[in-house]
Amino acid sequence: MTTSHNRTVVIGGGISGLATAALLARDGQRVTLLERREVLGGRAGTWEQDGFTFDTGPSWYLMPEVFDHFYRLLGTSAAEQLDLGRLDPAYRVYSEGRDGHLDLATDRAGNLALFESVEPGAGAKMDEYLRSAKETYEIAIRSFLYTTFESYRTLASREVLARMPKLAKLLTEDLDTLAARTVSDVRLQQILGYPAVFLGSSPFEAPSMYHLMSYLDLEDGVLYPQGGFSRIIDTIAELARAEGVEIITGAEVTGITTMPAGRRARVDGVNYLDADGRRQLLRADRVVSAADLHHTETTLLPRELQTYPAEYWEKRTAGPGAVLVMLGVRGELPELLHHSLFFTADWRDNFGRIFGEETSVPDPASLYVCRPSATDAGVAPDGHENLFILVPVPADPSIGGGGDARVAEIGDAAIAQIAKWAGVPDLAERIVVRRDVGPADFVTDLNVWKGTALGPAHILSQSAMFRSGNVSKKVDGLFYTGGSTIPGIGLPMCLISAELVVKRMRGDITTGPMAEPLRARAEATG
Repeated sequence: MTTSHNRTVVIGGGISGLATAALLARDGQRVTLLERREVLGGRAGTWEQDGFTFDTGPSWYLMPEVFDHFYRLLGTSAAEQLDLGRLDPAYRVYSEGRDGHLDLATDRAGNLALFESVEPGAGAKMDEYLRSAKETYEIAIRSFLYTTFESYRTLASREVLARMPKLAKLLTEDLDTLAARTVSDVRLQQILGYPAVFLGSSPFEAPSMYHLMSYLDLEDGVLYPQGGFSRIIDTIAELARAEGVEIITGAEVTGITTMPAGRRARVDGVNYLDADGRRQLLRADRVVSAADLHHTETTLLPRELQTYPAEYWEKRTAGPGAVLVMLGVRGELPELLHHSLFFTADWRDNFGRIFGEETSVPDPASLYVCRPSATDAGVAPDGHENLFILVPVPADPSIGGGGDARVAEIGDAAIAQIAKWAGVPDLAERIVVRRDVGPADFVTDLNVWKGTALGPAHILSQSAMFRSGNVSKKVDGLFYTGGSTIPGIGLPMCLISAELVVKRMRGDITTGPMAEPLRARAEATG
């Protein structure tokens, strides 16, 4: 049993946990990180077999300035830590019932030309759309993404107030409506609406504020780090250790301990089972949970100390679940780019099945396929390709996990759909390695609420100041980080979430990124 205090414990070794641990250690704290599994990464995991290396989670590198800012807080840069390349074309779109495909360019001019070639007049409309998307993104960076919302007075800036009428409309109109008002061709509307999926939502539910996402992929471009997304996890873990963070794997946290503190409670440490199954108590002055927020609140805390109890989650909207299919394929697959999207014709039905009151697995489904071997020779043996397929499904663990017949059927249907739409009739026959993952695996492996692949959906009532906060309202010294809390879903958001914990502990209510590099509080004020 460990009894020493003056310690911060971080629960969870995904990207947000590692990033938070690194920043807090640099800020002068003594930090221990506990990870349930033997490997780090959380959702951004890795699986290897027979010479194939698969990223098992995030695969789109967007918002590069957020990554670079995080690395610069730690005294380095994305360029120093990662071997980044720009994807050109950025991605490919196959559409149900349409011959051929559309290849999205790596820059603004190329995409304006593409939209114009599909629909005369769309280029000029997209010029305005992307101008608005960039402006909205820049406002979000300056005023919304890097704030803890501890004080709402900071949101009453001159810039925000001047744009309030436009922002109000963007918040109350859904993304699909804005896309349909901008372009008429269904394929182009879907390209503008699909980013809602990155946010765990539907274009029919996500506020049109999120048209800012189109600036990221259609103008800012899509990058890829050689070695895959596990390389990002490795670099952050290395930086955390360099800052003095103690990382313990095989440590399953079973409870957050507290002591009375007046009318409230105060965090006292965590109970966990070590790799040998022995019960341990690690005392701490501060605890930051990067685990799924639902699990943290409803499992690691007693009912009377829960800020977000079970009844809170009953009213929340989960992002989609996912069936993941990892394939090692013999021979080349030039029909697929690094990123390829397969869009069904009836999107409203597709998303209705995932998010509606009566859910079911869409068939056919709108799919995402990643072929990292198109860019990175190290992820597959010579003469083979590496494919990662994501099929959005309802957030429903009863669909099953890897090894279950239902999940295998969904995977088989996705493979057949890709083979037909992309013109690879022998795809199934060329598979030499396969692994399936379903919603139940997200619950078992990651303690994820409802088996959702992403977290709470970014609908209006779960975005910005309406999203779960990053501090307990009932336990002093308990903080939250990760995709379940502010600012939200995705690797860049998780890095920002880590920074917000530092801000919260410092009482920093500014709305922009912190000064680079991060200096310990004593140093910064000395």
